[in-house]
Amino acid sequence: MEVQQPTVEFLGAAGTVTGSKHLVTANGRRVLLDCGLFQGLKALRQRNWLAPSFAPSELDAVVLSHAHIDHSGYLPLLVRRGFRGPVYCTRSTADLLGNLLPDSAYLQERQASHANYHGYSKHAPALPLYTMADAEEALTLLEPQPFGEALRITDGIAATFRTAGHILGSATIDLVLDGRSDRDPLHVVFSGDLGRWGRPILHDPQPVPEADVLLLESTYGGRTHPPTVDEELARCVRIAAERGGALLVPAFAVGRTQELLWWIRQLEDDGRIPQLPVYVDSPMAIDVTGIYLRHTAEHDLDMRMVAHSGDHPLYPEQFSLTRTQEESMALNDVRGPIIIISASGMATGGRILHHLKLRLTDRRTTVLLVGFQAAGTRGRQLLEGAEEVRIHGQDVRVRAAVESLDGLSAHADQGELLQWLSGFQRPPRQCYLVHGEPAATEALAGAISERFGWPARAAEDGERVSLT
Repeated sequence: MEVQQPTVEFLGAAGTVTGSKHLVTANGRRVLLDCGLFQGLKALRQRNWLAPSFAPSELDAVVLSHAHIDHSGYLPLLVRRGFRGPVYCTRSTADLLGNLLPDSAYLQERQASHANYHGYSKHAPALPLYTMADAEEALTLLEPQPFGEALRITDGIAATFRTAGHILGSATIDLVLDGRSDRDPLHVVFSGDLGRWGRPILHDPQPVPEADVLLLESTYGGRTHPPTVDEELARCVRIAAERGGALLVPAFAVGRTQELLWWIRQLEDDGRIPQLPVYVDSPMAIDVTGIYLRHTAEHDLDMRMVAHSGDHPLYPEQFSLTRTQEESMALNDVRGPIIIISASGMATGGRILHHLKLRLTDRRTTVLLVGFQAAGTRGRQLLEGAEEVRIHGQDVRVRAAVESLDGLSAHADQGELLQWLSGFQRPPRQCYLVHGEPAATEALAGAISERFGWPARAAEDGERVSLT
């Protein structure tokens, strides 16, 4: 009888930065690393509607690196299509998913309803990718786990989560495949999304001791982040205040919003920016901020020291939370200078679209882009100087000033990726680069080869490779 070789199949985030899915087959078992939605370009988003190349009902388990939708948001659809196995993740990731998955489903339902109401869908009727009921069922499958403890997830396969420092709960995954009688166990390490060193709120990324095969993110594999973020953020806030309009910040509800609030609070305390009214207009970001504050074990020293002093580390001086739709709509009548932080981070959906639709035509408005903007998103269009963007079926003229701030990225840059790689005591035999656009992936492969002499290359979309 022929013995099946262990393999990994790249079903997303190969040649692009969204849709993270990597199918590991070993010892007669099938485990999916990450279960993310494609975002950005229409051709990518349409892939979410296609049937997967595997039968969801035949998966033994899903293991999630973190809660961002491009790593977790396909899970309700996987459940709708027959998956009923366990979903392993860290405890704080499970808490975040309790907000993110229902929110994603709500947006899917609302976009379908909006398209039907305005009649701009090519389909009649437009249907959501998945529903709130699908999301709630997916949440029942979560099996929260601690960091640093080996977990047997199915026969012949174990996993260990280690801190990745990207967002709350983010983890690298050390997947250990039992060897045959003549082979040692095989370590397949998945970086997930790696964070950065010396950032506020969370611990630095933790090294992994050994790997046979490494799946490594490469989002910023060809770039170096600015050494500091505070002065550039202060400059943007001061300029927006001088213009007298709104500073609109599309920001991910998880991670980016909390770090923005940290920095605004610090800059106010230092007297480096005026104390402007700051509105967080995102029910999910409000809930997530509470989750961040509760998971104190993941806080770094600076965060703990501020909290211990009795101050609120994530609340600026003039701070307001707008949870309801009525409160959000009331912001339309608030004149500047003000700061509005709202999801989504790439301006693909959510309440930020209403603020952009209203205020992009105003020359006093400043739009501050604070993270990676994937190809095909409105954020990318604004970053590249678009004179018009389409929102809710209408073309909106861009007269606002657009600024970008790379230093707030929660992704490691090339130097930081290499720093994490230097922590391996036994380096990988093969490194496959995922979660990056081609130029970034190519640059990182070259840097790894030059620095370490390791074989590293881009994973190809749909490719299946042997792990032995």
